[in-house]
Amino acid sequence: MENPKRFYITTPIYYVNDIPHIGHAYTTTACDAIARYKRMKGYDVRFLTGTDEHGQKIQAAAEAKGETPQQFVDRIHQTFRDLCKLLNASNDDFIRTTEERHIKTVQAIFAKLIEQGDIYKGTYSGYYCIPDETYVPESSMGPNKTCPDCGRPLTVMEEESYFFRASKYVPQLIDYYEKNLKAVMPKIRYNEIMSFLRSGVRDQSVSRTSLKWGIPVPGDEKHVVYVWFDALVNYVTSAGYLDDPEKFNYWWPHVRHMVGKDIIRFHCVIWPLMLLALGINLPVEIFAHGWWTVDGEKMSKSKHNVVDPFKTVKEYGLDPFRYFLLREVPFGNDGDFSELALVGRINSDLANDLGNLLNRTLQMIRSYRGGLVPSCSETKSELSELSSKVLERVDEAMNDYAFDEALKTIWEFIGRSNKFIDETAPWKLAKDESQGERLDFVLLNLYESLRLSAMLIAPVMPDTAKRIWTQLGINDDPSKAQYDSFKWGEGSGRTIGTSEVLYPRIDIEAWKKSKEEKKLQEEQNNSAPVEHEAEISIDDFRTVEMRVARITKCEEIPKSKKLYKLEVDLGYEKRTVCSGIKAFFSTEELIGKTVILVTNLKPVKLCGVESNGMILAASVKKDGVSEQLTLVEPEDKTIPLGSRVS
Repeated sequence: MENPKRFYITTPIYYVNDIPHIGHAYTTTACDAIARYKRMKGYDVRFLTGTDEHGQKIQAAAEAKGETPQQFVDRIHQTFRDLCKLLNASNDDFIRTTEERHIKTVQAIFAKLIEQGDIYKGTYSGYYCIPDETYVPESSMGPNKTCPDCGRPLTVMEEESYFFRASKYVPQLIDYYEKNLKAVMPKIRYNEIMSFLRSGVRDQSVSRTSLKWGIPVPGDEKHVVYVWFDALVNYVTSAGYLDDPEKFNYWWPHVRHMVGKDIIRFHCVIWPLMLLALGINLPVEIFAHGWWTVDGEKMSKSKHNVVDPFKTVKEYGLDPFRYFLLREVPFGNDGDFSELALVGRINSDLANDLGNLLNRTLQMIRSYRGGLVPSCSETKSELSELSSKVLERVDEAMNDYAFDEALKTIWEFIGRSNKFIDETAPWKLAKDESQGERLDFVLLNLYESLRLSAMLIAPVMPDTAKRIWTQLGINDDPSKAQYDSFKWGEGSGRTIGTSEVLYPRIDIEAWKKSKEEKKLQEEQNNSAPVEHEAEISIDDFRTVEMRVARITKCEEIPKSKKLYKLEVDLGYEKRTVCSGIKAFFSTEELIGKTVILVTNLKPVKLCGVESNGMILAASVKKDGVSEQLTLVEPEDKTIPLGSRVS
């Protein structure tokens, strides 16, 4: 019989212009946790993730590495597959936008919308955000003509383009959201989207002629499909839209998307408008989560504080990492990642609370009942009554993607179970033969609290849950258990397994010392014998003219793998400078940076471009090759352009 309860959850497909970081791990872990939970609630679940592999940034990143775009995406996409494996993700499909099944679906949808008049050809002129690969209407611009999403300067562009008639379907979308208040979550994002829709949505450019790395527009191959249009279609590609209508009709009415808050306009405005044009039902829910900072600072390559999930899992273990991501901050809010906070969670929540409950309970069952979980005529207790409330509260929280609230509820139950040990004092009961039945009652209730706790944490910490059940003498996988089938007292008569420490405490002082030593060692490893140039006089130094400048444009130089052509603004004039920093920065990272420019160098022609100046940078070299490079920037960004540096 067909399962009436279905749940289709998707991560955004990750853009492969760089390797995975904590943000990718966060979304995948959250989707995996909800997918596992729904399976344990009896749902037929489909979980999709994948990679977005077309567009201008991919083409530029590939050229910077001396690779073809296909070689580049083949290499980088594998790191995202590796991330899924690392995170123990239970995804049912991994889609790539360079796959044939996806290319055919995109072209079929594009052709359908052209045929019905919802895509038409025109000319687009407007302000374009290169990093986000999107045009920005003037009404949505940030201060000084900047992108409202990433804050970087916009570039004026004009080109022939196909347009999607988005404006036609806006009233329908507003009506849908007014009737479905949880279609966009959390509430702050719902309000943001409704405000945006009511302010008006223009028809959207959906093709490019200045780019080759993309899906050709059917019947007009000088155009390629705009990367965001191409990427959004992945969700229906995987569900079988083009080649498997039965599969599509089974899954699509139950689709939910999880995305970062930076891409909600694509997912909550443009994508639903496309679906309305196609006559396809809209997603049940779209949840936008927040961003992560690191020790209070924005993640940045230049600050060397980007959290590598592979390294973090290797050092602290997978389940503690998953637990921290979903417990530390309310899902939907921004969060701050701190290794010290992670260690704190391991010590307090995993070693002290959960670990102690497991160790104490098993030790007492082994000592007082020979390792056999006792039976008793009455199993009803404060813990058993609390268990039903916990199951209800966890279900309510998980349905709202409130992972932190669900975990908080579970740990309150674990805390109450630990307190139950102190209140009932089994060690005292064991000394009085007349209290044997009471001791059996206490031990069984403690065992059941652990059996339930392990099942409850299984969606977030599947390996830990299984380790607990193994120690409890249960050979089954708790991830395959059904929440609604749990019955208090069914553990009686089992023989417990071999005990082991679930999570050893981490010595904070030793940990801090180790971190300091490791940092010092890395600094020493990166250092090399300093080679000084010949001494100069102060008069020699005064002949070098250095001034504050801002990079306003950054372009590829077709003949060079190392050089960028930069336009820099000195306040009193603009200059063209060639800089060999292509391997270290993308074009979008450079635009808007305030730098120090040597202005009185003799002009030189590089790859056919005359360079008039040099940007100052500091580099770390190994074997004579730069491995790390940082631009010299004035600390005070308000200092006037053209100011002399001395």
